[in-house]
Amino acid sequence: MSSDQISVVNSPPIPELRFRHFRGSDDYHHWASVLTSSERADKNERQVTSKNIASAIQHLKNCDPYQDMIFAEIGYEVVGYTRGWWWDEPSTGRFYGISGFLVPEWRHSGIGRAMHLWMEQRMRMVAANHPPEIKKIFQADATNFQDGKAQLLESVGYLPKRYFFTMLRPTLDEIPDWPLPEGIEVKPASPEHYRAIWKCVDETSQDEWGFTKVTEEDYQAWLDDPHFQPDLWQIAWDTASGQVAGQVLTFIDHEENRQFGRKRGYTEGIGVAKAWRRRGLARALIARSLQAQKTAGMIESALVADSENKSGATRLYESCGFQVVSTSTIYRKSL
Repeated sequence: MSSDQISVVNSPPIPELRFRHFRGSDDYHHWASVLTSSERADKNERQVTSKNIASAIQHLKNCDPYQDMIFAEIGYEVVGYTRGWWWDEPSTGRFYGISGFLVPEWRHSGIGRAMHLWMEQRMRMVAANHPPEIKKIFQADATNFQDGKAQLLESVGYLPKRYFFTMLRPTLDEIPDWPLPEGIEVKPASPEHYRAIWKCVDETSQDEWGFTKVTEEDYQAWLDDPHFQPDLWQIAWDTASGQVAGQVLTFIDHEENRQFGRKRGYTEGIGVAKAWRRRGLARALIARSLQAQKTAGMIESALVADSENKSGATRLYESCGFQVVSTSTIYRKSL
């Protein structure tokens, strides 16, 4: 066995099946290819390139890809991979995420299960070096189009914990002109505003399920993200205090649109400061975001919503013309 090969207990008896560690930049195209093929099979229109992987790997947190990834090969062709990492949720404990992808031709073969169980063991080794008093929990997810993955998770003891909706507004016609509340003005985002906007994003997210504390590293990653498109943002300012009152961080994934022959924008990063909630600000900013997407040539818009959001976000988005098109389930089990 070569130095980067991994011995996997209960590996399925498939000729030429091998498991190995990550090999650095040589694996970027394998990683991107498996991810894209898997996502398409699961009806998630997502195109990932080696460039995307190279960018993403610069911002991995609490994950050493050389130790916390496992790749599956058949005849030296990469057919799947699984990655593990961890993060803290102050109100709950420390979570150990496991995310696996497998090309459709090799699903239901036992490969995904073998990689998942190996990664559980790897994350247990990581957790053994963490403070014993911290509550430790595995987390994974599956969409309503991933029946096999859901069955795998449930078969090894995971339980559904939370549901998230992908929502689509199939047309950008007839966008309502909802007024801003008195005392609010919308201004273009400038570099000198980025810190204030980031602070508001952090503060307006603290009531969200799964909230984690952000760091300076997170801020720098945000600035470098290809979806960082401040020319499309809708930023509301409290005219009395001069503080950010709310935001919608609109973006367009032009490469994704080219790959799938569509014109879709994203109405994401929606947040309103507590003092301005339930006064119509979110709805007014969403309307302006939709109009900005239409002006940019888009014909539809999408977003992701927590099905149990306490502020009734799903109902708000439905009132803005969005419809649920898929559901993602968060699964958890005690480590």
